[in-house]
Amino acid sequence: MRFIGIIPARYNSTRFPGKPLAMIRGKTMIQRVYEQTTKVLPEVYVATDDQRIEQNVNNFNGNVVMTGSGHRSGTDRIREASGIISRHTAKSYDVIVNIQGDEPFIQPEQIRELTNCFNDENTEIATLIKRIDKKEALFNPNLPKVITDQYNYAIYFSRTPIPYVRNKETSEWLNSYSFHKHIGIYAYKSGILNEITSLEPSSLELAEALEQNRWIENGYKIKTAITKYENYPIDTPEDLENTVNMLFPE
Repeated sequence: MRFIGIIPARYNSTRFPGKPLAMIRGKTMIQRVYEQTTKVLPEVYVATDDQRIEQNVNNFNGNVVMTGSGHRSGTDRIREASGIISRHTAKSYDVIVNIQGDEPFIQPEQIRELTNCFNDENTEIATLIKRIDKKEALFNPNLPKVITDQYNYAIYFSRTPIPYVRNKETSEWLNSYSFHKHIGIYAYKSGILNEITSLEPSSLELAEALEQNRWIENGYKIKTAITKYENYPIDTPEDLENTVNMLFPE
């Protein structure tokens, strides 16, 4: 199978303007995401609508493609970018890997775990999940939770703890059930990516503000792989400062 990694990156983040160009120990955030990804995938592109980001990627000799600015999500931006790349390179790609532009500390092994999901020829979409071991994470609405079937396909994603553990105090829930959180990295077969980005927003997606529920609600199956690696997405300048201090102590 031919894989390609695409990193969507936009400049105008509400909580952290200019986030892809934030410096982390001498390199921009987007450069760190790019370099981690190229340790696994031979072909990687940044997809952006901002010339400042484009220039930065060119400065470190990375691949970059300019897209439109009206996309509802990173998934939509990736669809446009994949089409541009295929026309430019005259190559077709079996699987497109979506690596978030605010994951500068993503582990190469996580990307391998994701791509290994496609060893199963029935996999249409894949993502990662991780077991939750802290109550604060379980009840944090900014950390989506997921339940899966016995074949490791996602049943549902929610910002609330799922499932509900009946007849147990919430302090006992983690000892009563193996809860998992969603790690926001995806891979899609190219034809499936074209299909899911053509769907209208669904009621479950709008209720939870989680676009993956749109895919499930429309009958698509999302294969999950359990990772042992923690992720450290950066949403705010404070997140960046705290994470750098934790991972790179003086």
